[in-house]
Amino acid sequence: MKTTVGVGDLHVSENPGDIIITYALGSCLGISVYDPVESVGGLLHVMLPLSKADPEKAKLKPAMYVDTGLGILLDRCFSLGATKKNMIISVAGGASMKKTEDDDYFKIGKRNFTTFRKLLWKNGFMIEHQDVGGNISRTMALRLSDGLVTINKQPIGSACVSGTAGSIGLGIGCRV
Repeated sequence: MKTTVGVGDLHVSENPGDIIITYALGSCLGISVYDPVESVGGLLHVMLPLSKADPEKAKLKPAMYVDTGLGILLDRCFSLGATKKNMIISVAGGASMKKTEDDDYFKIGKRNFTTFRKLLWKNGFMIEHQDVGGNISRTMALRLSDGLVTINKQPIGSACVSGTAGSIGLGIGCRV
């Protein structure tokens, strides 16, 4: 079954027939987590780095923020049997949707990615694959049968190098 994750939302599954997809990752981040041993995974679409910017909104939509959404994603995967040591974490988005970096005053994409990396580091996780930055919108999908993560419907293949201009591509589309 194909499940679409909207902005500020997430979905977790243990069904090998599921594909979880999210669209319009500009400055937002798509964060996928997959445990290949338990075949459990999930996808989160965050919009902003820190929930303290609007605590009331964060109570209503915690998946909108990197700092609150990531914890929920991980907890839900753990509740389905995933383990920290098996977690494969991929991230995409974090773009600047302005023509030049100087025009991107708030640098939301960069701040989202920095917050994400800091949270992972503090909690002993590593990013396995990333396709972030640049100035393009991305679509990210996670296939639960084998953990394949694709960006813009393109599995990158065994070379595991992204061809997206202006991005840091380190293996999105690689089999895990």
